[in-house]
Amino acid sequence: MLTLTDQAVTAIRNLTTRPGLPAETGLRIAPEEGDAGGLALSLSDGPQAGDQVIEEADVQVYVQPEVAAALDDRALDARVGEDGEVSFLLQHQA
Repeated sequence: MLTLTDQAVTAIRNLTTRPGLPAETGLRIAPEEGDAGGLALSLSDGPQAGDQVIEEADVQVYVQPEVAAALDDRALDARVGEDGEVSFLLQHQA
C-alpha cells in the first residue's frame, strides 16, 4: 500500500484544510488522461467507488483502482518550492 512521508502529510493537510472545502476533501491519484502513462493528482471531496483510501494522521488520499497496484511499494513525498508551489514525488519505500 502507498505510504505517505511526513512532508506529504503536511502538504496534503495544507491543501485540503482551506476554508470552504468539505471535511472529506483529500488528494486523489488517478491515471493521467491520454496515453502518457503518468498520474494525475487533484483534490477530491471524497472517495469514488472502488478507490483505495489511505488515511494517515488527519489526511486522506484516494487512489483509483487502476493505479493502486503500481503504487503498492511506493511512498508519496512532497517538496515545497521557494514560491510555495507543492511538488509531489513517488519514491521506492526504504
